[in-house]
Amino acid sequence: MRIREQLEAREHEILVAAAAKSDRSRGRLRVEDEDTVRPAFQRDRDRIIHCKAFRRLKHKTQVFFAPTGDHYRTRLTHTLEVSQIARTIAKVLRLHEELTEAIALGHDLGHAPFGHAGERVIDTLMPGGFNHYEQSLRIVDVLENDGRGLNLTWEVRDGIAKHSKGKSGAPVGLTSTQRANTLEGQIMRVADLIAYVNHDIDDAIRAGLLRAEDLPAGPVAMLGATSSARISSLVNDVVTQTLAGERTEIRMSEPILAAMLELRGFLFEAVYENSLATEEFKKASDILSGLWEKVHERPMAFLDRETVEDEGVDAAARDFVAGMTDRYAVRLFEQLYIPKPWAIE
Repeated sequence: MRIREQLEAREHEILVAAAAKSDRSRGRLRVEDEDTVRPAFQRDRDRIIHCKAFRRLKHKTQVFFAPTGDHYRTRLTHTLEVSQIARTIAKVLRLHEELTEAIALGHDLGHAPFGHAGERVIDTLMPGGFNHYEQSLRIVDVLENDGRGLNLTWEVRDGIAKHSKGKSGAPVGLTSTQRANTLEGQIMRVADLIAYVNHDIDDAIRAGLLRAEDLPAGPVAMLGATSSARISSLVNDVVTQTLAGERTEIRMSEPILAAMLELRGFLFEAVYENSLATEEFKKASDILSGLWEKVHERPMAFLDRETVEDEGVDAAARDFVAGMTDRYAVRLFEQLYIPKPWAIE
């Protein structure tokens, strides 16, 4: 028996019946030989960590654009925090940790520069709109690996495709068609919200936009006064309620869920849509709009020729602009729009 097969057999011994199993995956978009050591979901996790889109997350905005301090979250550190919370939940529930981790690490690969402000700009410019979770799936299916994609398993792709909640969506209690098909994918949706609600509060306090005493009293009393206390309360509720429901789906109790959603609503008003926090994003919107216009004027100078020919300039421009880091977008805008000084020696 190969090492991979031993590890696959171990999954059946350790994980509960409801957990996804590597050797029972629905497969990949393209059939390929199995690895001699790593089971399928571990291999997917490794492919995501080593891809270019994952590395670019370190220079993409989470909430605050180009912060001067070194301790603010980026899209990469957000992703890592989501992964940690998701894997903790999976471990307690005896679900597949590496599948959970792969979904968590891949969920934001398609995020635009400048955070959700950038996503909104591309959504208005792109015919048919733009969603970062759809772009994440496009990256792993098509764009990475010189157009061959990462060829991930169906379970990882399903979790990435169904992680987004938007401004008002709940992380649990969805219909079977709305939620991920695996419990591991459903964990990702909860862990994402737990992570960003708490770390964005932390960053907003660090930035001076909030004081701890500004947080709504009800959720603080219910969940805790610090980020770590709130995360512990939320994780504990998820695992307790899911176990009580015999792992038929990922669950939360109504009071805890309501408290978390109230905190998220408060953040939208106080931080995400705060005039001071969003002032610089208006400039970022102008940058992306300007770049969109320039690459349409000279598509062959900037865009992937094959995508232009097969899917059109808009699709190629979406891939190009959405894939930028914040600093690359600023630098290219300066090159295309800011006149260079003229001097003759």
